[in-house]
Amino acid sequence: MLAQLPPVLQSLDIPLRVKLWDGNQFDLGPSPQVTIVVKDPQLIAQLTHPNLEALGSAFVEGKLELEGDIGEVIRVCDELSQTLLKDEDDVLPQRTSHDKSTDAEAISYHYDLSNAFYQLWLDPDMVYSCAYFKEPDNTLAQAQQDKFDHLCRKLRLQGGDYLLDVGCGWGGLARFAAREYGAKVYGITLSKEQLKLGRQRVKEEGLADKVDLHILDYRDLPEDGRFDKVVSVGMFEHVGHANLELYCRKLFSAVREGGLVMNHGITAKHVDGRPVGRGAGAFIDRYVFPHGELPHISMISARICEAGLEVVDVESLRLHYAKTLNHWSENLENQLHRAAALVPEKTLRIWRLYLAGCAYAFSKGWMNLHQILAVKPFADGHHDLPWTREDLYR
Repeated sequence: MLAQLPPVLQSLDIPLRVKLWDGNQFDLGPSPQVTIVVKDPQLIAQLTHPNLEALGSAFVEGKLELEGDIGEVIRVCDELSQTLLKDEDDVLPQRTSHDKSTDAEAISYHYDLSNAFYQLWLDPDMVYSCAYFKEPDNTLAQAQQDKFDHLCRKLRLQGGDYLLDVGCGWGGLARFAAREYGAKVYGITLSKEQLKLGRQRVKEEGLADKVDLHILDYRDLPEDGRFDKVVSVGMFEHVGHANLELYCRKLFSAVREGGLVMNHGITAKHVDGRPVGRGAGAFIDRYVFPHGELPHISMISARICEAGLEVVDVESLRLHYAKTLNHWSENLENQLHRAAALVPEKTLRIWRLYLAGCAYAFSKGWMNLHQILAVKPFADGHHDLPWTREDLYR
């Protein structure tokens, strides 16, 4: 006897085809755009309560296959989930204690995967953060260079400034700041693979006298105000809610009076930081960013101010990140054969879902991306920032 779908699934109107392990198949709506191939009979019950973490985990573990454009797969699976689960948000997760060892392991898990793998789908400078699209049709490479310039302009970076780059990645921003603005840059990361390639590129570009990259935990930063400016891109998401106060105090102590501090990172939709997306956030925590905790814009801004810094400018780049992630996802999908030779099959499945899923999540407003500029005022309260933003756009 051929296997059957539960009646609740057969009554839907979604452009989805479901193929079962015995060859039987069902169209849940006209002109299906996506196919779910169920290889494990136990998954049938899960399809009646399609939490996105459960669906994603089943794909990662090879219990089901997904056929069709990966972006359309994400959209249709979310439609299935929303139809049967409504728009449920995840509950507040258990928070993890973020010590140096835990954070180092989490960073290594994500960033030490393979430099060659990241090179397949990132831009030539290997910038693994939200780009800045001055025009919607700009290339990813151009948008990443424009992001660097946007950050440096906001920091009012000048020749001779000593810039601290917290979470410097492969050193793209550090090299740009040194090459284009004449800054001296001290960059820190916890990823050995990033450091190795980053130092190689610094040497190749002849910037060794201006750019100094190191393995260093932010908790070990000097507190003597030696830096003129501080930039932190894609970093505070890894700090943990409990450590945000310490993190911001470290940035305050590292920069001189009158100096500027830029934080660029992903922020939560809800004030309490709970994830959204009917299990999507739990999937990312389990498979992609262990122990990652997104603060709401109000939370990270409050911690910045409590540390003694003054927030002077905030900009949302949510739709810029959706576009960035779409570029990354498309690049990876176009290189699946090469990617499969670089990372295990399970890892590739994770990243396919992660990139396409995050592009969808940012487009839907499940998360945001904010640039938060702050100044360390002089003792009498003044600072030297321009009175308007006009200088940023000249």
